[in-house]
Amino acid sequence: MSTSCLDFEDVRIPVPWGHISGRWYGNRNVRPILALHGWQDNLGTWTPLLPLLPKHISFLCIDFPGHGHSSRLPKGIIYNVIDYVLIVGRIMKVYKWEKVSLMGHSLGGIVAYTYASLLPDTVDLLIQIDIIKTPYRSPDETLKRYEIQAEKLLIADERYDDTKEPPVYTLEELEEVLHRGSGNSIDKDKCKYLIERGCAMSQRQPDKLYISRDPKVKFYTEFVLHNSYIEDFAKRTTNINHLVIRGTKSPYLKDSFELVDNMKKFNPNFRFYEVEGSHHIHLNKPDELANIIGPFISDCRPENEIKETRSKL
Repeated sequence: MSTSCLDFEDVRIPVPWGHISGRWYGNRNVRPILALHGWQDNLGTWTPLLPLLPKHISFLCIDFPGHGHSSRLPKGIIYNVIDYVLIVGRIMKVYKWEKVSLMGHSLGGIVAYTYASLLPDTVDLLIQIDIIKTPYRSPDETLKRYEIQAEKLLIADERYDDTKEPPVYTLEELEEVLHRGSGNSIDKDKCKYLIERGCAMSQRQPDKLYISRDPKVKFYTEFVLHNSYIEDFAKRTTNINHLVIRGTKSPYLKDSFELVDNMKKFNPNFRFYEVEGSHHIHLNKPDELANIIGPFISDCRPENEIKETRSKL
């Protein structure tokens, strides 16, 4: 049974290796805000927030490849942020959108910002939750990550076998695993929103569950911007309605304050807010985020303009 209280339609978007799974909330005749979840999460991450946002707009929430109900990449193929960025373009092509509105948390926020920076003329709205870009890493740290990635990916490929079940848990144990796995960022009572699409029932122990995402997603290849690119990238998004919300107890924006300052300087439509909380503030404090995101959406894509464009979609 779905944990959502909003009307939605499940969609399957074809891609060369299978499909992208999604849920389209609201009026299908309205170009939606494309919502992109964080690393190892799934589209369930948006369930508490969506009912609190403006009703005149719709939302298309997707599972990234290897996550939720979307197809995994084939054995031997590595997950890459740039490939996730191309997912945005693939979806636009399928639905014949000339513009896209993007909302992303964590990895999804990085994907949204990267896409907006590469193709700014196609983006009219960008919302990022507790992220802007991939944190900059020193050469030594980067090389060490690649070394670990190479080793772990070979092991993950060996485990890529549908005949083998990963470790299984009771629902209560799984909530604890997800809570601790997030660095205690996700409140335990909010883990249910990710469990719905991120887990499956065990065939061998029907009273238990296992995490069903592709184990290779843990070792994806990042898209890292050197600090020397900060001003140039900020300038590329100057015409986009751009909102960033930071969780005050999260480490993910600590190296991005110079970028925030540049965005404020170059983009009159840039807004920055802080909310007390962890990296998953949208899950844990949806009311507070809705009080910020809702007016932003209504300002940037007001209801009267939505009505005018329905006949064109």
